[in-house]
Amino acid sequence: MSATDNWPAGYDRVVLPRVDSTMAEAARRVGMLGGPTWIMAHEQTEARGRRGRRWFYPKGNFAATLAMRPAASAEQAALRSFVAALALFDTFVTVSGRAEAFALKWPNDVLLNGGKVAGILLESAGQGSRVDFLLIGIGVNLAAAPAQSEVDPGALRPVSLLSETGAAVSPEDFLGFLASAYARYEAQFENRGFPAIREAWLARAARLGEPVTARMASETVTGTFETLDEHGNIVLATPGGRRSIAAAEIFFS
Repeated sequence: MSATDNWPAGYDRVVLPRVDSTMAEAARRVGMLGGPTWIMAHEQTEARGRRGRRWFYPKGNFAATLAMRPAASAEQAALRSFVAALALFDTFVTVSGRAEAFALKWPNDVLLNGGKVAGILLESAGQGSRVDFLLIGIGVNLAAAPAQSEVDPGALRPVSLLSETGAAVSPEDFLGFLASAYARYEAQFENRGFPAIREAWLARAARLGEPVTARMASETVTGTFETLDEHGNIVLATPGGRRSIAAAEIFFS
């Protein structure tokens, strides 16, 4: 039985052969959608990651965006990056059977054997304190990963699910497992709030209790990764005291 046979109630899906990017397609469609919708493409011509970086996307890899209109503040909407990360973690475990190989890297990456296998990108828009729509873009190296020379200096080595675990899964089957896992965690988030999500994320966190370096636009801070706060910020213990950081690039020592 295909994973798509157990598609979660209340979620729609659109599978396209080719688009510029699933994020761009979701932005074009979001105003017309009747409910949360996964938009997946087998080919992207202008895939991008955080800060507008090009996203490597060969045939057989996974790219999809969840478009939704949550009744939430911008801060609450942004916490869904942790919901998506937990859903990705569970999906990887389901398709590979190897929970010990995966970890979650703040703020929005999934690691496999210490290398980056997936990333999450959030975009939202709205007026005032409320969001009109939220887009959760997910890219996964299912079949292949870029060369180290194609990523930023100091970045973790890129890896693929296939090369590291031998697990071969089609993008559409991966979407089915991911959508089901996301629906479970979204329901938990709606019913119990962020504390339960935060606890589950920390249980899967990479380098918790170890030194990391946070690079921000105006400064670089090194400290021990202590926890996440109630806003999803990373908390570091530094020689100058505890620091709660909302946005940064995290590098491992």
